Amino acid sequence: MESNLIEVNHLKKYFRTPAGMLHAVDDVSFSIAKGKTLGIVGESGCGKSTLGRTLLCLDPLTDGEILFKGTELSKLGKKEMKKIRPKIQMIFQDPYASLNGRMNVRQLIAEPLLVNKTCGSRAEVDEKVSRMMDTVGLASRLASAYPHELDGGRRQRIGIARALILEPEFVVCDEPVSALDVSIQAQILNLLMDLQEEMGLTYVFITHDLSAVRHISDEIMVMYLGKCVERAEAKEMFSNPAHPYTKALLAAIPIPSVESCHKERELLQGEVTSPVNPAPGCRFAARCPYVVDACRQGEIPLKEAGEGHFAACRGAHEI
Repeated sequence: MESNLIEVNHLKKYFRTPAGMLHAVDDVSFSIAKGKTLGIVGESGCGKSTLGRTLLCLDPLTDGEILFKGTELSKLGKKEMKKIRPKIQMIFQDPYASLNGRMNVRQLIAEPLLVNKTCGSRAEVDEKVSRMMDTVGLASRLASAYPHELDGGRRQRIGIARALILEPEFVVCDEPVSALDVSIQAQILNLLMDLQEEMGLTYVFITHDLSAVRHISDEIMVMYLGKCVERAEAKEMFSNPAHPYTKALLAAIPIPSVESCHKERELLQGEVTSPVNPAPGCRFAARCPYVVDACRQGEIPLKEAGEGHFAACRGAHEI
């Protein structure tokens, strides 16, 4: 039986605003087995990046718990967290913004080793950096290059190398291919999958691109305005979506065929509900074509819509 590396229970992350409390992540629970990938998808503003940062305690949580190998991260002090930090890393969305433009490639990749004092000598640092550059596909001739001299794909490889140089077990990938050309996206996705197999990594893969998440994920979680509205294995999610929002996302995937040009698409109508002091009930109700009065009366929990398939939709359970 696979053991869970990450367990998240009733996680909440709220932000205080002049208009009230913004519910960025609201009562989200899931677990990830060691060596597996959980894909998190949803449109901009659904809370997926905030969830990723909160998982690594880069942002303090409002409520709930995050367990890494059975240890609750939110309860740790600075010293204890510093010991665990090398094992939980993040690949950021914008490779250029996440890199110090005054440091060359070798310095950027070596920085985590120096900060955490994991090497006994400079020669050991250089050897690990050279090996990691080779692992992520960066030519040794680029060691003295600066970020502005490189293209997006190479800059993202630097970001991946920085995240993996400390040999982590858990990596949050926050839209790591969204800023790249399509051909480079495929290279980075394949690299991440190869590294996962080679190093036994566990991923959270955050994206709005369902084609990418299908390629890399074992399980997919769909978020809408801070809530998890559906969760299932990747194959099941694409073949049998249960929530109307998930169906709308899948219908929006471009299909490269002439026949698809004439296919009628179901477009979502209505305004997006404000995440500030949201009313009880389904947050998708204002845009849902199947909404009934019961959808606006109280919270709708995730319920099983099939084996290992969960959806927060009254229609998925009652129709």
